[in-house]
Amino acid sequence: MSISATVKSIQDIMRKDVGVDGDAQRIGQLVWMLFLKIFDDREQEWELLNESYQSPLPEPLRWRNWAADSEGITGDELKDFIDNTLFPGLQNLQPRGDDKRAYVIKGVFEDAYNYMKSGQLIRQVINKIADGIDFNRAQERHLFGDMYEQILKDLQSAGNAGEYYTPRAVTRFMVEQVNPRLGELVLDPACGTGGFLTCAIDHIRTNDVKTVEDEARLQASIHGVEKKPLPHLLATTNMILHGIEVPTNIRHDNTLAKPLISYGPRDRVDVIVTNPPFGGIEEDGIESNFPATFRTRETADLFLVLLTNLLKEGGRAALVLPDGTLFGEGIKTRIKEHLLETCDLHTVIRLPNGVFNPYTGIKTNLLFFTKGRPTRQVWFYEHPYPPGVKSYSKTKPMRVEEFTPEREWWGTEADGFASRKPSEFAWTVSIDEIKARNYNLDCKNPHRAESESHDPEVLLAKYAAIQDDIAATRDQLKAALTAALEGTA
Repeated sequence: MSISATVKSIQDIMRKDVGVDGDAQRIGQLVWMLFLKIFDDREQEWELLNESYQSPLPEPLRWRNWAADSEGITGDELKDFIDNTLFPGLQNLQPRGDDKRAYVIKGVFEDAYNYMKSGQLIRQVINKIADGIDFNRAQERHLFGDMYEQILKDLQSAGNAGEYYTPRAVTRFMVEQVNPRLGELVLDPACGTGGFLTCAIDHIRTNDVKTVEDEARLQASIHGVEKKPLPHLLATTNMILHGIEVPTNIRHDNTLAKPLISYGPRDRVDVIVTNPPFGGIEEDGIESNFPATFRTRETADLFLVLLTNLLKEGGRAALVLPDGTLFGEGIKTRIKEHLLETCDLHTVIRLPNGVFNPYTGIKTNLLFFTKGRPTRQVWFYEHPYPPGVKSYSKTKPMRVEEFTPEREWWGTEADGFASRKPSEFAWTVSIDEIKARNYNLDCKNPHRAESESHDPEVLLAKYAAIQDDIAATRDQLKAALTAALEGTA
């Protein structure tokens, strides 16, 4: 049975269980089981490579000893073991010596739950996982990587406001252009399920990793933070699946909860790639961690301030932001002014509608900047739909190949992108013009017909004009009707 069919059959089994309510719980249930299976398969590999390897797990809690036997414990006995032995044991796991793997396991299970009520159905699910997926087979591990992305998409369909699966085409393009290299610290401060970080891992391995020592440097250079438990569990699993043996640098925390002033030189990184939640509002008090000039509860705005602080001098960042941040005023204006004064916002890729379909129709932009020098001009590039495409969808998402024109146009930062040329899709705006626009970065393509504006003030003005037209027409009809009635009287 294919991995895709295996996962679908597991979800079908879970739908029969009265304790599992909805996609989010089904995925949460599936992922903690997959984590233990993946970890056990990786342990088999580590045991072959290192005769002195010792598992951080007590023997009764290892997948191979309670789950792998298809004829093993089931029913009430299995349910009791999971609820009263397995979960308490993992949540209170004590490290053996300096093995950090125990901290990873304990961390991912702190907020995990066993939702299933039927021990028989749990056994059916476990058997599907045990018999249907071998994570030590390279081809199957690669195929499951694709299926893992589908699981993440399903999670977003279950979804929370402001949290969207970032299409692979977007994550890969952003990582390629920001170009993290071996030895640089890479951070996603709102890492979700780890998509940007896995792209960074693949990019650095492809370009730079040649030796065992190189791989060790890579393993230590990947950092992520995620505040919600299920995405954190997914991210940690994703890291192990991508060869990060001890992903202790994937923390379960809220990056915004730490006062900005307390971030010091040791916290700063070379590269940041992220898609911070947009449209989200932080809990009361989070804004007090930021200077009064930038205090807001809007998540995306706070992350933009945070990024400018977390980058080293010369550090590079790429992030996804909605149109609202580009044209927004008030605190948004002050944040953009700060960004342009402290960083070189050299490129804004304007994405078309539907990139994040079906999760949201909000228009988005990719911002690329380098810390340490002020912005002198901003290059804008309007990404078009490919020929024959009017919008994206879940079944027809954006493809990696669509960014080929941007890659060919990009040039190098070392020479100030001297090779870039204006075109029907690319244009520049000087810092003086941006200042004259009161830091409104919603700059339209001057080479194309004016597109529909999404500026709230413009939309409200249009709405008011339409209402005036309707009122005038109503008055004319009323006058004509009155005249007609008087003529027949």
